[in-house]
Formats: sequence, C-alpha cells, structure tokens
Amino acid sequence: MSYSIDPALGRVITQQFPAAKSAGSFFPLSGLTGQTGKVVIGEKVLLARHQHPVNVIPGVDRRREYHILRKLSGSGLGPAVYGFADRWLLLGWQPGEVLSPQQFLQQLDALVPLIARLHSQSLSGYRLSLLRLLEQYWLLSHPARRHCGWLRALRRLQQQGEPKPLRLALLHMDIHAGNVISSQQLSGRETACKGDETLTDNDTITGSQTLRLIDWEYASDGDVALELAAIVAGNGLHGQQQAQLTAAYAAAQRLDPAVLARQMQRWQPWLKLLMASWYELRWQQTQEETFFTLAAQAWQRLLSE
Repeated sequence: MSYSIDPALGRVITQQFPAAKSAGSFFPLSGLTGQTGKVVIGEKVLLARHQHPVNVIPGVDRRREYHILRKLSGSGLGPAVYGFADRWLLLGWQPGEVLSPQQFLQQLDALVPLIARLHSQSLSGYRLSLLRLLEQYWLLSHPARRHCGWLRALRRLQQQGEPKPLRLALLHMDIHAGNVISSQQLSGRETACKGDETLTDNDTITGSQTLRLIDWEYASDGDVALELAAIVAGNGLHGQQQAQLTAAYAAAQRLDPAVLARQMQRWQPWLKLLMASWYELRWQQTQEETFFTLAAQAWQRLLSE
C-alpha cells in the first residue's frame, strides 16, 4: 500500500530535485524500526528514513547516519546521500535481493572482505558507547516492566566497564541477512546502476553477484571484535560458523584469531543485554506480539545464565 508523501519529506525532495513533480508515492518498508520507506516520484526511486520524535530508539540518529554516509561517499560501501532536514534522511535506492538467513550463512566467506573494507575506512568521529545505550534502554522503559534480573545484568556490566577495544574502526553494527543485498554483476564493461550510483571496484563480488550492506542507522566507531560478536549473536552462528568467520576476518586483517575470539567472547554479555533491551523497548512502543515474544525469549536466555 502506498501513501502520499509527508510534507516535510516533500520539502527535502524538492530542495534536492527542484524539477521533480511534487506528486509521488511513499511505500513503508517492513523493518524492525518501522521508520523507513521507498519513495517513487516518476522514474526517480529514493529511500527516506525518518527520525521519530516520540518513539525514540537509543543509538538511532539520522543526523549521525547522514554524516557517516557522506563520509563513505565514493567508497562504494553506502548509498547515494541527498540530504537531511526536518527529521528526514533522503538516500538513493539500492536495488537487489535481500539475502535469506540460509544464504547469509552460505556467504560468510564472501562477506568478510566487505566487512574488512568497511573497517578500513577512516573513523567517523562518532564513538559508540554500549554502556550508555544500555542505560538509555533502562531509562526509556516503563517502570512496571523493569525487573530485578535486568537491573542486576546492567549493574554487573557497569561495574565491569566496556572491554578495551582490540582495534577501533567504523562499524555497521547491524549486519544480518535482512541488511545484506545481492545484485547481479553485468559482464564486460557494462555497469549496474544502484539508484544514482554505479558499481565500483569497492563492491564485493561473488561469482556473478555483488553483496552490499544496507540500513546504516546504528553505524559508529567501535571495536572490530564487537562487530563480529554482533554478527555471531544476531545470526545464530554455531561454533564452526563462528570459527570460520573469526579465522577469515583475522587473516584478512592480520589479527591473531585466538586473541580476536577471546575479545568477541568478552562482548557477548553486552550484546545479550542489548538484544533483550531492544526487543523490550520495541514491544512497549508498538505493542506488537512479535516483539513481546522475542523479548521474552531474550530475557529467558539472559537470566538463565
């Protein structure tokens, strides 16, 4: 179902594309934050991301996302960036097929060069504080939903303090099957268009396919081991798959795989509490049964340890 374009978003579009007709369609995209939509104006296809003024999600800041993606312009890693105003971020559309969970696991080796290339970019200047995020989730939650197990887990991490980074880099922090797209590579000297961009040597190509990351709303500077640990936790990688990912990344980045694996393990308690807190807050904001179920499962895993 399509909707008319929000007037504030319409002003951003008009500023960037004065010749574009004002009439257009907005197609909400299915996603966990529910703040993104596809915009179609004539033959122009764009991606619009909104900063909700009420349902705040810790770690999501469209202005930061805008500046980071602008820094990545020319790297081939991110979408075209058109503007940010009135809580709307306007980006180029990136066509392609979203990987299924099974395809994601099959492409682990192919994803490593893409992740390593991202981690080789200049720092953004936006440092991630996982402790601050966890504290924000606690404060934003309804008092009736706060429980002793949550508080104990948070206090334990406050006392420990965040692990010292193994290596600082620009992180995506939301790499899972739904945020990796695959598009066909054209043969010869042809190029494939991605919104208003073309493929570059920086794209990760697997056979006849190109893999790219989408949804950069949590991107910031942090420990590379945290990124890998998040991939393990968020995609349910088992022991062999985790070892495969760790070894491939360590080889690509000239790190000791044993040291990297230990650092990834240090981040796991932080990620378990982050996932439980995220699902909990999203259920409170949306009252969607899916989030309630995921929150209950996450709390059970966390509190059973």
